[in-house]
Amino acid sequence: MADSATPRVRFAPSPTGYLHVGGARTALFNWLYARKLGGKFLLRIEDTDKARSTDESTRAIFEGLTWLGLGWDEDPVYQGANLERHRRDADRMLANGTAYRCFCTQAELEERRKEAEARKESFKYDRRCYDLPRAEVERRVAAGEPHVLRFLVPEGTTEWNDLVHDRIAFPNKDIEDFVILRSDRTPIYNMAVVSDDIAMRITLVMRGDDHISNTPKQILLYRALGAELPEFGHLPMIHGLDGKKLSKRHGATAVGDYQHQGILPGAMLNFLALLGWSPGNDIEVMTLDEMIGLFSTDGLQKKAAIFDPKKLEWMNGQHLSRTPARELAPRVTPLLVAAGLATEAELAARREWYDALLELLKVRARTTDDIVRQAAPYLRDAIEYDADAVAKQWKDPVETRSILGATRERLATTEWEPAAMEEALRKLAEERGIGGGKIFQPLRVALTGLTVSPGIFDVLVMLGRDRSLGRIEAAEAWLASRA
Repeated sequence: MADSATPRVRFAPSPTGYLHVGGARTALFNWLYARKLGGKFLLRIEDTDKARSTDESTRAIFEGLTWLGLGWDEDPVYQGANLERHRRDADRMLANGTAYRCFCTQAELEERRKEAEARKESFKYDRRCYDLPRAEVERRVAAGEPHVLRFLVPEGTTEWNDLVHDRIAFPNKDIEDFVILRSDRTPIYNMAVVSDDIAMRITLVMRGDDHISNTPKQILLYRALGAELPEFGHLPMIHGLDGKKLSKRHGATAVGDYQHQGILPGAMLNFLALLGWSPGNDIEVMTLDEMIGLFSTDGLQKKAAIFDPKKLEWMNGQHLSRTPARELAPRVTPLLVAAGLATEAELAARREWYDALLELLKVRARTTDDIVRQAAPYLRDAIEYDADAVAKQWKDPVETRSILGATRERLATTEWEPAAMEEALRKLAEERGIGGGKIFQPLRVALTGLTVSPGIFDVLVMLGRDRSLGRIEAAEAWLASRA
């Protein structure tokens, strides 16, 4: 491990697309590690692929991390800005004999690859340029002949004790002398990464286990540059419910998509944390502070994690129900305004009522969009009756109209308080010789247009006396027109 009093970890995405949930999970684990140990969480934008890197993707990464609340502790590092250091580090290896110039062209390499395939052998660079006489190398360089720098892989085995997978070892004979600088003197991925991680004093490289094959090459580069090795930890891949690597065919894979689907950032973090990590004791629902307190690399798992959208919705419902209305309001208000249900000013003017409504609706919601759908009957003057609700609860229009009329008359003379209203309506049911449900269910449809809602007396209180009685009367008129 690199000698540093303060743990330093990094998240290093390429700005070639959106912030994927897998990247967000990697960022979260690094962030939790840093926060748990009082370390630093750093952000590096690996923008060396100029053809595919975009400012839009960089913004999406920043916005996704900011929405999740995963702030970085130092200014972001842009890999492309460090080109000269990458070259200097590669030239240092050329000078100390751990790298050499290779003049083989792509056409020549392709021809040898085909020859190897014809012999049914795997192709591996044969080091022919390593054996060139120094005078010839100097002559070809002086003549401006294009060439790359290759790393001279030593004999032996490269191994490390992985934070997740324990001991991993690669025989060096299986690693060819890989390129570290292209002919245009731009670095390949492993060269740039190691140079940057050394400069940033990274003490732990924690990333997806699709990078395991890169790690032996990077360890060799660290040693060639005389740098202390960081620790390495490779997180399991994330799969869909079908057991295949998570992709767009499984649904949304961009963090930004879930932001716009009514998912709370705290719920997203909680869900991501459980993809490859276990806090133990069957704990599932956690706040971010609780995750920091519980986080330990001992809980990191080797097996692939499964991304279950239904589990994410359930998790979001748990977080919604635990979030106070005052904290929910800033997230829900813009959605209500966008849906045309209210203005910010209207909601602000009825703040106590609005808070009570959110407290009432959040317990039955899985997403903030669910809250908006449930809120419609309380914010609109007129409602629509769900066809299934009508078919189920208003089967007999004449009888239903009679029950609703009696209900309206009884409520009109009752104190507008849950216990008093419940007593009055249960007494009405008893007088008519029917169960309470025969009154409550038709009333629910009259008030909300739906078969499912919070408790009927909570609904009456939230709507208020005048609006409730008006809704019942409107339902009677609707039924009369269809009798």
